[in-house]
Amino acid sequence: MCTLGPFSMFLLIALAQQHVFVAASDVLELGDSDFDYTVAEYETVLVEFFAPWCGHCQQLAPEYETAATKLKGTVPLAKVDCTVNSETCGRFGVNGYPTLKIFRNGEDFAAYDGPRSADGIVSYMKKQAGPSSVPLHNERDLDAFVNNFEASVVGFFSGADSSQMAEFLKVSSAMRDSHRFAHTADLSLGLKHGVESDTVVLFRPPRLNSKFEDSLVKSDEAVSTASLRQFIRDNVFGLCPHLTAENRENMRGRDLLVAYYNVDYLRNIKGTNYWRNRVMKVATQFQSQGLSYAVANRAEFQEELEEEFGLGLSDGGELPLITIRNREGHKYSMQEEFTRDGKSLERFLEDYFAGKLKRQVKSEAAPENNDGPVKVVVADNFEEIVNNPSKDVLVEFYAPWCGHCKTLEPKYTELGEQLSADTHIVIAKMDATANDVPTTYDVQGFPTIFFVPAGQKDQPRKYEGGREVNDFLNYLKEEATHPLVLGTAREDL
Repeated sequence: MCTLGPFSMFLLIALAQQHVFVAASDVLELGDSDFDYTVAEYETVLVEFFAPWCGHCQQLAPEYETAATKLKGTVPLAKVDCTVNSETCGRFGVNGYPTLKIFRNGEDFAAYDGPRSADGIVSYMKKQAGPSSVPLHNERDLDAFVNNFEASVVGFFSGADSSQMAEFLKVSSAMRDSHRFAHTADLSLGLKHGVESDTVVLFRPPRLNSKFEDSLVKSDEAVSTASLRQFIRDNVFGLCPHLTAENRENMRGRDLLVAYYNVDYLRNIKGTNYWRNRVMKVATQFQSQGLSYAVANRAEFQEELEEEFGLGLSDGGELPLITIRNREGHKYSMQEEFTRDGKSLERFLEDYFAGKLKRQVKSEAAPENNDGPVKVVVADNFEEIVNNPSKDVLVEFYAPWCGHCKTLEPKYTELGEQLSADTHIVIAKMDATANDVPTTYDVQGFPTIFFVPAGQKDQPRKYEGGREVNDFLNYLKEEATHPLVLGTAREDL
């Protein structure tokens, strides 16, 4: 009998493991030679254009693999290594990594702007598969469709030739990324829900059913693109939705109170709704005040709670933690312990609407000496320095770890030195990772620079020019409120 020595056995096991690993991947690997004909084989496919050295790509990889496995047989996921397939990546305008695109029947259909978690990718891409609105033929179809983790938008119409159905299908195609749609040409399917004529009904997820709001909402307007969009926006979240990493972007831009606790709608619906109902009971008393409400799993948002509100794992115990963030970015947290009768939350909201709460601001300590050529701005002195109504301010938002920021630093300091004698202008910088940045400043990367003119502090202008000293000086010559002063003498550059 032939036997394998230890080294041969090691090689065989290693090769077997490598084979298993490769075979286990459900992500299609495409390149210049096979991209076009492979993508054309599928009605819908999600493609990631990546570079192996990219940190964000490495972070996405396990989530993408998991999503591909969960979506197997529904929507394929593919990837293209742009470091060795530059022709394909160039054709589709890829200039950053990872870039994700949705292809339909081989054509570049749309940029993927959904979540980057496995579950988020799965949820988003399931909405991309098949028709944008699912046809319903009987009550069993209807019941199965609305019995879902997410809200369902269903159109009931008197016939397939209904003009209102055509409008409904137009909206479903445009909004399929965010919502679930279905339709029927048989009005009798809606009789048990009070449907008597062409209309649209929004069904709330069964897990969120509560005595504090109806489980469905009927549109009272004729179906049009504008009215249906508005109807969905006004009703899809209800009084107190479940906030997740996947839907949080849809809830931005509103004043929002969130109750964070052990939210688990898979294993503990009753326990989860116990606290949600207590939030909703209080929320109904303040419904006309313009504040939105949500519950969220604390573990999912713990990093944000610590960074934005200073709330650690030991805070609150098993009781809900309550925070508010308004559309201006102002933050508040309830200091009193949440009580089961809801009275502490009631008092917190009364103080919030009365303007009695102190804002929570993440800020470094302001420097004791701030006489350098570049003024150091922190959240606590932002109003004093950047919003000084008599000064033009050029402010850089940076991150300490950012290589581009480090390259800019000596040039930015030189700019500050050249303008140090100018009493009308301030050159400033702010560590955007350690301080709250006002929401009027759209800081998505580093460094980001804004010019804030005197007397126009509500209209900061993003600087898009070069990063040499002369580039800044030439820009300020055009934009500054007063002629620039270089050194000790005023000069027109």
